[in-house]
Amino acid sequence: MVSNSAIKILVLDDEPFMLRLLARMLANLEFTAVTTCDSGRAALELIDSPDSRPDLILLDINMPEMDGIEFVRHLVGHHYSGALILVSGENERVLQSVGKLVRAHKITWLGHLSKPVTPEQLAALIEKWAPPSQGAIRAAKKVYSANELGAAIANGELVNYYQPKVALATGEVIGVETLVRWRHPKDGMIFPDQFIGIAEQHGLIDALTHAVLSGALAQARIWQDAGLTLRVAVNLSMDNLVSLDFLDSVVELTAQAGVPPQDIVLEVTESRLMHDQRVPLEILARLHLKRFRLSIDDFGTGNSSLAQLRDIPFSELKIDQSFVHGAWANDTLRAMFDASLGLAKQLGMEAVAEGVEDQADWDFLRQQGCDLAQGYFIAKAMPAEDLPAWLVVWETRRPEVNPTNTRPGAN
Repeated sequence: MVSNSAIKILVLDDEPFMLRLLARMLANLEFTAVTTCDSGRAALELIDSPDSRPDLILLDINMPEMDGIEFVRHLVGHHYSGALILVSGENERVLQSVGKLVRAHKITWLGHLSKPVTPEQLAALIEKWAPPSQGAIRAAKKVYSANELGAAIANGELVNYYQPKVALATGEVIGVETLVRWRHPKDGMIFPDQFIGIAEQHGLIDALTHAVLSGALAQARIWQDAGLTLRVAVNLSMDNLVSLDFLDSVVELTAQAGVPPQDIVLEVTESRLMHDQRVPLEILARLHLKRFRLSIDDFGTGNSSLAQLRDIPFSELKIDQSFVHGAWANDTLRAMFDASLGLAKQLGMEAVAEGVEDQADWDFLRQQGCDLAQGYFIAKAMPAEDLPAWLVVWETRRPEVNPTNTRPGAN
């Protein structure tokens, strides 16, 4: 464990009073390697020196000459590898926006503090700091070719993992979301962010979705025969919805598996605008008529989400994790969450909250009357064979996370 005295901290603020106040707080917390600067240019000179390069920077946003946002951009050019805490009198939404920018620049962001700062708040954020691994080099993700992915699909190297969805009111396991992985013979388990885009760009997405859906339907039938009825969700790409043949394929595969269509949830994310809506609208409307459940995924983050709700008969709305985790403590996120949940209720849709990471998230969602939840607090995605053992463990947790003396909506 690194002692406080070994952590080099730079405080950057144009107000002399704030520099003295933060330096005194840090000294009282036994941080002794503290440097203060009143301008971004002076701070960058310190960052360029190996002897004075800080492990952590406390940064004000609103400064003359070089503001904190511009300073963050310069940090990238100076190859800064430490962490950052924003300290500012700006409002919450501005701080959240700058925090997102910091993360987009791949700089470790520990959080933000609103002025006036308290020693307790400062100490709590600095506790999140951890030294980078010695000799660790951030390796670039390997890029795979369309031929490699095509061979992987043909050779059955894609495998399905399943993440549970749980009813917040009762703790009952309602269903699972299917999440595909590529079990590469040399590189191990590869996550979909490394190959879904390739499939969409090179005309492989129908074959990929066919493999995922076939596996999910076969697994749903196995669970069904074992007396375990679960809604099984499968993600669709908008590229799947450009040909009416896809509709026939979904209907045929489901019939062959002997799984009721109402137990299948098709999750749709519109990651980009579609020039011609006619075929996608026909496919989705007809799937609804055939009693498949349709879910709008990552609501609020794609293109024309409100227009989608107007035009497509969705039965489920998935509230994106960026609006869920920590919403109980963040007014901006809470407003986004409440608006999404209210919209789902007004339209008679089931609301699913993604990104539930802790008990505080769970309690908040339950009090707000959200229907379903999924996230690491409940379970990570797992192979199908691990689900029965997890269900046993979850049954022991249910009374703890969902006590019967607490009702949804209670204060």
